[in-house]
Formats: sequence, structure tokens, C-alpha cells
Amino acid sequence: MEKLVTLCKDSYKELNKVKAITALAMLGAISLVIASYRIDIGPFIRITFSSIPNQIAYYLFGPIVGGIFGGAMDILGFLIKPSGGYLPGFTLSAILGGVLYGMFFYKRKMTLPRILLAQFVVMLVCNIFLGTLWLDIYYGKAFFAILPMRVLKNVIQWPINSFLLYFIVQALEKAGVMRVLKSN
Repeated sequence: MEKLVTLCKDSYKELNKVKAITALAMLGAISLVIASYRIDIGPFIRITFSSIPNQIAYYLFGPIVGGIFGGAMDILGFLIKPSGGYLPGFTLSAILGGVLYGMFFYKRKMTLPRILLAQFVVMLVCNIFLGTLWLDIYYGKAFFAILPMRVLKNVIQWPINSFLLYFIVQALEKAGVMRVLKSN
């Protein structure tokens, strides 16, 4: 418990650093550009890789910044390219996802097993359970009717996103970009 409190305090301190805010703005811009290239498969399935820059932000700046960043990116994404009405539940899921990823990644080595586990937990809690619940509330469809296609989409995208994040982070580490982005 003490480690978690320290992790959250350290993450909160990142908000006072100009370098962190600048890096978050850059990663946010990249995420919003990538989000404009998405594949919508009906109203319940959307495939995009805009979460990769977000996950890099969670890795660099932790769970507190991750939650704030995740919520802000959800709202900005909706304002820039709305698709239907706004439902605060999706923002809540984005905040929770940022906190969870931040807890898995912040101040830790980005290994493939860690990424796979983090992606799995967020996929299960935020995407499959909560995301399906928000869609059920929004569209008035039966939760269990839309659940199978959401599970299938997430199970297919889980290893793809995990390997993609792993290789991108490894390439950025090797190039020295992560060292430059990390605030000291």
C-alpha cells in the first residue's frame, strides 16, 4: 500500500514539470491525429491505435497524470470528432484505464509480459465490461447481446496492441527518445 501511495505522489509531482506537460501535449496531439484514422464496424465496434501514445504517457508519467490525461483525451477526442452524444461513462473508463496503465507501467521496465497483463486487465475491466455497459446504456441494447462481438474484437486486438506498444517503446528507448521525454 505504501508503494502505491508513493507511486501516486510521484506521479502527481509530474504535473509541476514543464517537460512533462510539453510531452503530454505532444503525445496527446499524436493520439488525436491517429484517432482520426479509425475503422468503425457498426455502432459497437471501433478499431483504432490511438491508445499507443496514451500508453506511452501513462508509462512516462504514472497513474495520477494517466487518469487526468486519459479523461482529457477522451473529452478532446469527442469535441474534435463527435460520434453521437456524449456519455460521461466513457470518460470514466478512460480515466480508470489511465490510472491502471500508470500503475502497471510507471517507473517499471516495459517488458512484454507486463504489457500483456496490463492490456488484459484494462481490456477486461474498461473495454469489455464498462465499455459494453456504457453502450448498453447509450443505445438501450441488451448487454449480453453486444458482449460477444466486443469480447471478440478485444481478444483479437489485445496481442496486436501489446506487441505494437512493446516494439514502439523498445525502439523509442533505443533511440533515446524516452530518456528525453521523461521528466527529471
